[in-house]
Amino acid sequence: MNKNQYAVIMAGGVGERFWPMSRNFRPKQFIDILGTGKSLLQQTYERFLEIVDPTNIYITTSVGFKDLVQEQIPGLDPSQVICEPTRKNTAPCIAYAAHKIYALNPNATLVVAPSDHIILKENIFATVIKNALNAASRHEWLFTLGIMPSRPDTGYGYIQFIEGRLKGESSSLRKVKTFTEKPNMEMAQSFLDSGDFLWNSGIFIWSCKAIIDAFEKYQPEISYVFREASGIYNTDAEWNYMSTAYTTSKSISIDYAIMEKAENVFVFISDFGWSDLGTWGSLYEVRKKDNYDNAVTGNNVLLYDTHKCIINVPDEKIVVVQGLKEYIIADSDNALLICERAQEQQLRKIVNDIKLKKGETFI
Repeated sequence: MNKNQYAVIMAGGVGERFWPMSRNFRPKQFIDILGTGKSLLQQTYERFLEIVDPTNIYITTSVGFKDLVQEQIPGLDPSQVICEPTRKNTAPCIAYAAHKIYALNPNATLVVAPSDHIILKENIFATVIKNALNAASRHEWLFTLGIMPSRPDTGYGYIQFIEGRLKGESSSLRKVKTFTEKPNMEMAQSFLDSGDFLWNSGIFIWSCKAIIDAFEKYQPEISYVFREASGIYNTDAEWNYMSTAYTTSKSISIDYAIMEKAENVFVFISDFGWSDLGTWGSLYEVRKKDNYDNAVTGNNVLLYDTHKCIINVPDEKIVVVQGLKEYIIADSDNALLICERAQEQQLRKIVNDIKLKKGETFI
């Protein structure tokens, strides 16, 4: 494998939209959410073992999840777990990882990916990533993967590309024109009809140098925090510096911070069975259904006149559901959720209300 190629897996989120299955003490990336016997993080890590050397796989996570990461991936060296002292969204953690790896290898190229996505066609995925990493070694461009949309989904961001192949490059590579955050249904349908919009996968590829230069140009305040640590990366002094300096960085996503501002952004048009497991609805789409379109997890569930529900309950509990249509029913630890599927966008507000009214015990 190419020693200049690295993977960074982002595993610091709390997955509030998957409450109550995803909890503060055990977020969704650490759960066997699909019933495969492996957590989403473990599946993502194993996916990248086919692409880069295992010593070149890094995981960024909240310091509170460090033990969970090492428990789930015992072969990982502690130096490959990049701990964030506080959650600051994706831009600071990517800047941190890029600087840390650049200090080890100035010729490094990176693929940066979330820990909680489904990839059904893993061989095709590996080929796309390898092609993108090779392109990143030749050009100081910023690459992302765009997914061919199959429906007008309002839960995804969209990437508009400029038609026309790039000379000497992959036939699937296009220049990015615009990014659009989650649109309404009418706009999502127009994106689908136009043929030049893709779902934003949130997977990025670039050289360390290219992304560090982009931070310097578009986010100098963030760049300053991590540039000042030059000389202490991968030493005993790194954590002492970051435990204070990281908290001063602003909280912003990589899309807003860099991708929507930069001019050298390109997208690989991709189709490898991708799903962003961000919501109960996205999980419903990929789970096996019964004859009444119910997606059920739990060995002792009895359903009567119930249709198009997603039900996630413990195996040891008997659960009887009668007369519901298009509901989410999730029972986990000390919390039970019963919610219309159409109203699941309210979950973040619900979780905030629980924090205010009942405290952190149930979150």
